[in-house]
Amino acid sequence: MTASNQEAAKFRREAALTVGDEAPDFDAKDTKGESFRLSDYRGKQKVVLYFYPGDFTPVCTREACGFRDLYEELRGQDTEVIGVSSDTEASHRDFAARHHLPFPLVSDPEKRIVRLYGADGSIFGLLERTKRLTFVVDKKGRIARIFSAELRAGVHLSGVKEALAQLAPA
Repeated sequence: MTASNQEAAKFRREAALTVGDEAPDFDAKDTKGESFRLSDYRGKQKVVLYFYPGDFTPVCTREACGFRDLYEELRGQDTEVIGVSSDTEASHRDFAARHHLPFPLVSDPEKRIVRLYGADGSIFGLLERTKRLTFVVDKKGRIARIFSAELRAGVHLSGVKEALAQLAPA
């Protein structure tokens, strides 16, 4: 491993977020091309922030449609859903329109947010991609739960429901 690769690996380990940490704020473009800030939800709503590898892929589509199908229930629990991938705003708009997604998708082509949340990774160390990670953020802006299951979107969906049920209304 080269010195720069060792340094990058060390940074990833140090940057790993855990339950109880403050969710890092970010400012990015959403599906409508508007500025989106995570901190705008602090003190107002809980947030399900999910990272996924790419629009229109089978598991990512299942996950997005699962959150779509749960959306009204989650909104009833004072919770917003936000999806993040490195796809373009145009791809997100097409994906959201095709699957009738009622929640924002955030475009992160430079993977700035992906790295901030430790969702950067690779397949077999060869192909760079975004990991499938889901963060449940409470109203105080703290990470309440983290889910990671690359090929099982259902783990994220059921985990979110369980986590929100355990969070006291605030």
